[in-house]
Amino acid sequence: MQYSVQWQMHSSGQDLKKGDVLLSNHPAAGGSHLPDLTVITPVFYPGYDRPVFFVANRGHHADIGGKTPGSMPPDSKYLWEEGMYVKSFKLVNDGIFQEEEVTKLLMAPGKLPGCSGSRNLHNNISDLRAQVAANQKGISLVTELINSYGLETVQAYMGHIQENAEVAVQDLLKIIGTKIQAETGEAVLWAEDKLDDGSPIVLKVTINKENGSALFDFSGSGDQVPFNLNTPRHVTYSAVLYCLRCMVGHDIPLNQGCLKPIQIKIPPGSLLDPSDDAAVIGGNVLTCQRVVDVIFKAFSTCAASQGCMNNTTFGDDSFGYYETVAGGAGAGPTWHGRSGIHTHMTNTRITDPEILERRYPVVLKQFSLNRGTGGRGSFFGGDGVIRELKFRRSLILCLLTERRVYSPYGLNGGEPGRKGRNIIYRHNGSEENLGGKFKTPVSAGDIFHLETPGGGGYGNVNDDVGIPSSAKRARTL
Repeated sequence: MQYSVQWQMHSSGQDLKKGDVLLSNHPAAGGSHLPDLTVITPVFYPGYDRPVFFVANRGHHADIGGKTPGSMPPDSKYLWEEGMYVKSFKLVNDGIFQEEEVTKLLMAPGKLPGCSGSRNLHNNISDLRAQVAANQKGISLVTELINSYGLETVQAYMGHIQENAEVAVQDLLKIIGTKIQAETGEAVLWAEDKLDDGSPIVLKVTINKENGSALFDFSGSGDQVPFNLNTPRHVTYSAVLYCLRCMVGHDIPLNQGCLKPIQIKIPPGSLLDPSDDAAVIGGNVLTCQRVVDVIFKAFSTCAASQGCMNNTTFGDDSFGYYETVAGGAGAGPTWHGRSGIHTHMTNTRITDPEILERRYPVVLKQFSLNRGTGGRGSFFGGDGVIRELKFRRSLILCLLTERRVYSPYGLNGGEPGRKGRNIIYRHNGSEENLGGKFKTPVSAGDIFHLETPGGGGYGNVNDDVGIPSSAKRARTL
């Protein structure tokens, strides 16, 4: 988020006035992937000509056009195939919401080959208005703080929050650096993992144990790929920030201060720093999860979680539906992984069954834990889930998933979690294993069967101390 705001400050900051609100979603402008629309509002205060703060929020829209319903095409090769994109647009100009102009933006993908404009335009407009309103609430709260304590004091404490986060990360790195150097002779960590297509994600962390700084070097990671697993550079930054916040021993809010002691090196032209026109829809929901896995593997923090959001979209020209599906969390040195949960770079809830079946032409046949899919160890990985959808009419079904080839790793002797599977049971009795990424027509009576990955186990497999009751039951079946 911080990079999106900084980009707008540098490109449009001089021209902003009270009553303006900006819209952006382009990866080159700090965006993640195109369905994530960022709304940014400057905060003005009496006596100051320029903004004293910025308030921003980012919301995922279920459809913004592009090749497939849900704007998550599994086969996109270029950014323009993934929906509407904009680096900077005045969504509100001098207090007036620009509905006509933003409608043109949202429908513009329909002019491109094989693409459609937004299939949920009414929802887009309503959600954008809600995002603008959320920022207004933020402005009200910030203004209240300034009125109570004064601008100088509020700005100072905003800085103190970041300084506190910086110190927390420095303390963490000093402890880890000292420990690793005593064990190995150098304060260096290394890890590697692969995406299902074989693209490596490589990380070398060099720690300065004296001042608590570190270099996160992703050199050796795979080149930009001709499909959509490329990850915008700033998404990798966010993954590093998230992991550091998870590991620190201080109770701090998530903020940019965590990255102040960190230098991040990403090779230009790699799948972690692709060109501006590269397809990225899968990078933000799949590759970023592998980046997190690699960071935690380097620090021996925990075993791999499901490493996937199991992105499921379906629809036609009239609508697009999108959901992410939970799986197993990785175990750690003192804990079992949670079952049926989202981890790391996502936290979305799933649609209630009653709402799903009322609004969309599907029936939820099954949604349950897939017992025994978490990796064994001294501490067991969490179990994945089974989810089955039966379609009531002809639609297009798309899936973007990972961990269908390489299992979520176990750590320190723990076993890997079970890989996921994507199966279609056709109404004529045939069965198809469709792999990790696919787009397929479905007919009335077809059933989509999804098995999400389990988390990796941690510690010696032969040590039965603390095995969860669910895992014990699974082992006896």
